[in-house]
Amino acid sequence: MLPYRALKYLVGYSVPAVVGFSLLSHGIWVYTALVYAFLFIPFVELLFPPDRYNLQALEEEIVRKDRIYDWMLYGHVPVQYAVLILFLYQIQQPGLEVYERVGKILAMSISCGVIGINVAHELGHRVKKSEQVMAVALLSTSLYAHFFIEHNKGHHKHVSTPQDPSSARYNEPVYLFYFRTIIGTFKSAWHIQMQELKQSGARFFSMQNTLGILFVFELILLISIACFAGLAACLYFILAAVGGFLLLESVQYIEHYGLQRALKQSGQFERVMPWHSWNSDHIFGRMVLYELTRHSDHHYLASRKYQILRHHDEAPQLPMGYPAMILLALIPPAFFYVMNPRVKAILTAHSEKE
Repeated sequence: MLPYRALKYLVGYSVPAVVGFSLLSHGIWVYTALVYAFLFIPFVELLFPPDRYNLQALEEEIVRKDRIYDWMLYGHVPVQYAVLILFLYQIQQPGLEVYERVGKILAMSISCGVIGINVAHELGHRVKKSEQVMAVALLSTSLYAHFFIEHNKGHHKHVSTPQDPSSARYNEPVYLFYFRTIIGTFKSAWHIQMQELKQSGARFFSMQNTLGILFVFELILLISIACFAGLAACLYFILAAVGGFLLLESVQYIEHYGLQRALKQSGQFERVMPWHSWNSDHIFGRMVLYELTRHSDHHYLASRKYQILRHHDEAPQLPMGYPAMILLALIPPAFFYVMNPRVKAILTAHSEKE
């Protein structure tokens, strides 16, 4: 029987459920997943105040060791691939109108971004090989497996500095950020892998080339889809995957927008602190995204499992939950109007402390 405390994370499975409904539907119902993600969730988050409660030390130790929280994540691997198979079947049904096909692609994009990348992000920080393999399997459904390398070894090291392609700069529109971060993430992953091969003395064509293995896995996935579902279905899958990683990058945009780590006299940047990430304590979004929105604590100590991530009083809070903030980011003048004064206040407050 599931512990009561863990039951709330079953909400995470609402995403593949509504995506599946969209894929099986016709007419305007194909947009159910889109409405759920960007209208229903923001509405629910407006109804309930943010929850800043942190587990006590004993509670945290019990929850940390409870494997049910791990199995919550593991279950998404077969579910995500089941959704992918359903998508490949449904997207080719005869008689689909263009708007219906677009709706199904967008629904699959939501599954790619929320399940294929967000759950993979949590698993990718684990030390067990089996969990890392699951992370790669999920990331591949968004054709973004190189994120596994860059995020762990690049982003967490350089976050909130000019060296990080995944940290949005002050007054940088999200559309420019997309180009910079997508290209920069790939370049960073490549650079990290080449450095590791050089340091270990391994050859490019070897099992030590993790990046190469990831690309081969994604290529096999694409070839398999093309062979069994057809070239058209493969193209629709690629479009859905692009939507998935654009959703990821939209989240990364709001998570660190405008925040900067100070450069010390030694030439090194200060340690990553809670005020270098934007957070949201809105409970529904926290459950759906497996506590991703408590992002400061994740960067403060990346090894902490999602179920024990903490609220920090000094961590800057977003005025709305993640889905609503993504919508706001798509209108740069409105986003800057809301966020720029908050960025200035955070940077001023911490510069005065130094």
